[in-house]
Amino acid sequence: MNPKRFPYFLLVLLIIILGILSRKITFLPLFIGDGLYAVMIYFITRTLFLNLKNYQIAFMALSICFLIEFSQLYQATWISAIRNTFLGHLVLGQGF
Repeated sequence: MNPKRFPYFLLVLLIIILGILSRKITFLPLFIGDGLYAVMIYFITRTLFLNLKNYQIAFMALSICFLIEFSQLYQATWISAIRNTFLGHLVLGQGF
């Protein structure tokens, strides 16, 4: 692994853990997990594209987040079956 990517990788792992924990703690509002998810997408994008500028990475991450949110409007049986799995629920979300 590229040494420049390793800190981003660690941040992504930390954010995943915090995001899962945020769903287990009942007094935290749900938007905390959603915000962590958006930050995680930013760091994943940053890990993949080290040479791009921050605003380009932010635009790409925002676009990915919008695509994931809008994909939740699509309710075909095959994608709903994926959403019903643990990993599919984490990646694709459940409701818009």
